[in-house]
Amino acid sequence: MRRPSLTIKSFFNTGAWILGLGLFLFHPSVVFAEDRLGTVQHPIRMMFVPSGEAQTILEGGEEIALRLQKITGLHFKTSIATSYAAVIEAMGAGKVDIGWLATLSYVLAKQKYDVDLLLIVVRFGSPFYRGQIITHVDSGIQTLADLKGKKFAFVDPASTSGHLYPKTLLLSKGLNPDRLFAQSLFAGSHNAVILSVLKGEVDAGATYDDARAAVAKTYPEVFSKLRVIAYTQDIPNDTVSARKDLDPVLKQKIKTGLMHLAKTPDGSKVLKRVYGISGLMDFDAFFDPVREAGRLLNLDLKKANP
Repeated sequence: MRRPSLTIKSFFNTGAWILGLGLFLFHPSVVFAEDRLGTVQHPIRMMFVPSGEAQTILEGGEEIALRLQKITGLHFKTSIATSYAAVIEAMGAGKVDIGWLATLSYVLAKQKYDVDLLLIVVRFGSPFYRGQIITHVDSGIQTLADLKGKKFAFVDPASTSGHLYPKTLLLSKGLNPDRLFAQSLFAGSHNAVILSVLKGEVDAGATYDDARAAVAKTYPEVFSKLRVIAYTQDIPNDTVSARKDLDPVLKQKIKTGLMHLAKTPDGSKVLKRVYGISGLMDFDAFFDPVREAGRLLNLDLKKANP
């Protein structure tokens, strides 16, 4: 059978089709499946704040990522930051897609980089918690006024319950936190503050209520040796937030996946182990009191870089 001849017209039509395909395949805007965010080759980067035991948070974060993968089909790469501020800056630089941010960290990240709030953490059925000021039972400290001239430990500059709210509490009692102590320092985490007070390295410290439980397994004497002398006002809980320019479809998928995860028995256990989380919910208006606390301390949120 004779083959059909290739006409000049068909030759150029075929050539144009091949050329067009080539231009499409090599155009910079073309994203292949394996290069899309959420694939094995290009996982979604999720970072956690170092508020507790680093190894516990890191291992728990990996478990959360694996369970989220099963629910959403997306792949994640997890890490723990060296400080609260590191998560904020990493999100602002586009190096982290999802950040598990402490309360003030969220407010600063929202102000500076317009991150998107996905979910608010729920503990004991509430989206609020409070800070506490603790001391050793043998310190002789009975009231906040007794902290004068003492050595004091805060958690981190961007910690709400371990820095911002305890300072506003002192101010509300007529005590200037910048002049009250003989020395104040940042211990880096709530656990570190608890242990510093327990070991007598500082006279008192600020943490969330009740951070003693986080170290009680290793230091069972922590409840009998440390006591609370004051509590802060209620604080909105910490958040799960996304960098501003993350694909809205991915944001919704992650948000829905996390809410589903929190309702499963295994998922809820992991969340509780990592950050003491009992549930996840929505809202941004909860953070207005934190902004007001920042104003009371004359904290310039536009320039703040904790």
